[in-house]
Amino acid sequence: MDTMKALVYEEGGSARLTDRPVPVLQDESDAIVRVTMSTICTSDLHILHGAVPRAKPGTILGHEFVGEVVKTGNSVKKFHPGDRVAANCITFCGDCWFCRRGFINNCKKGGWELGCRIDGCQAEYVRVPFADTGLSKIPDTVSDENALFTGDILSSGYFGAELCELRPGDTLAVIGAGPVGLCAMECARLFGAARVIAIDRDSARLALAKELGLADETILVPDEDAEARVLALTKGRGADGVVEAAGGEDTFTLAWKIARPNSVVALVAMYESTQSLPLPDMYGKNLIFKTGGVDATHCEELLQLMAAGMLRTDFLITHKAPLNDILEGYRVFSQHLDGCMKWAVTPFERHRE
Repeated sequence: MDTMKALVYEEGGSARLTDRPVPVLQDESDAIVRVTMSTICTSDLHILHGAVPRAKPGTILGHEFVGEVVKTGNSVKKFHPGDRVAANCITFCGDCWFCRRGFINNCKKGGWELGCRIDGCQAEYVRVPFADTGLSKIPDTVSDENALFTGDILSSGYFGAELCELRPGDTLAVIGAGPVGLCAMECARLFGAARVIAIDRDSARLALAKELGLADETILVPDEDAEARVLALTKGRGADGVVEAAGGEDTFTLAWKIARPNSVVALVAMYESTQSLPLPDMYGKNLIFKTGGVDATHCEELLQLMAAGMLRTDFLITHKAPLNDILEGYRVFSQHLDGCMKWAVTPFERHRE
């Protein structure tokens, strides 16, 4: 097969499902992967909204996927054709000054590349640079549905919980009960959180967080005063840590207001507008703000936690359809229609052409 179907980001913020050449190895560290399942991410929407200046029109979208290795470059040591793999959404060489210190987002040869500056995974095949660092083997007992979110959504949630420096018995507040927020709630338990407070505008998402046991308390805004409720739940102190996973117009302000003095506010949301830091208003709270893109350095550990039954993410998939229907997926996902949390994309069905 010389050509494949792929969703391409076009100038002006549109996307088109079209034919593209099947990718080939360009470097000895590359792997070619047949995509068995991908998904649509809010970051893809940010690209279409023009909020990601580094994104290049003409690029195949998508950075979150699982698949099967079909070909590897000569320097790839960890993978062979036939291996089931989950992708890291961050491309990194593993050898530059930043990578050696664990700052993979700042890799001198990488960063957010797939589906942004080089062709991504919303296609039948994808070329993965630096395959030995960009892929992780999926344990036999872990399904594609659970492994799908390893290198982005789950890693982002884990990153947020990790940044908060939780201690056993702490209370974590998570703003945003979307996919990243739910993963942050789940991962908070790994760091010893005794209580998780979920805050969102969507009552159905809050109900899901409670039903799955990810949140102990939920706050529906604007119906409830989130700041007053968090203070009431924490004996007037505020949350021991706050993960801001919503990226809304007022969620940054809410995050620092509900944090107790001398705690950490982890900002893992991608904002489309500038946020202000009102230092006079927060003077004396002695807060530490930590922010950044997903720090997907724990993919193999997360997959092992899934294999051990300590993590799962398949509950995030509310919709599933082949690549043929991906534009409908974007419409439904972007508008949160029909309770859509995550839309999983399965392989293209050629009999429907």
